[in-house]
Amino acid sequence: MLERNCAGGIVFYGDSVLLLQNEKAEWCFPKGVIRTVEKPEEVALQRVSYEAGVEAKVLFPIGRTNYEFYSITRQKPVCNKIVWYVMRTTSNEVKPNAEQNFSDGGFFPVDDALNMVTYSQDRSLLMMAYQRYKEMV
Repeated sequence: MLERNCAGGIVFYGDSVLLLQNEKAEWCFPKGVIRTVEKPEEVALQRVSYEAGVEAKVLFPIGRTNYEFYSITRQKPVCNKIVWYVMRTTSNEVKPNAEQNFSDGGFFPVDDALNMVTYSQDRSLLMMAYQRYKEMV
């Protein structure tokens, strides 16, 4: 199995959170693979910018998730291990990157986002991130 270390961001604008819709029509948070010399926090910021066109600031790390899938192109199973960061932005403008196969995206009220997010572990992560975020703002 190929194991990949990744980093991603849960970005808040007020009481709304950034979600992107991928080519499988899944609603998710921006994330990407960490190359050997990159810092996870920098990768998370880069992916938020690249995938959603959003400039954000990291507030704090919030946790880790893992998921496995079978890569058809690699012909083997892959395990993505993601470290997540809570972020804040000063603009609610989103430009989903079509070249990265994102068809839609935006900032959604947290209650709506909890119903939209495709995976239960992302839902749990969002609830925890929002609770901690609200404590500090």
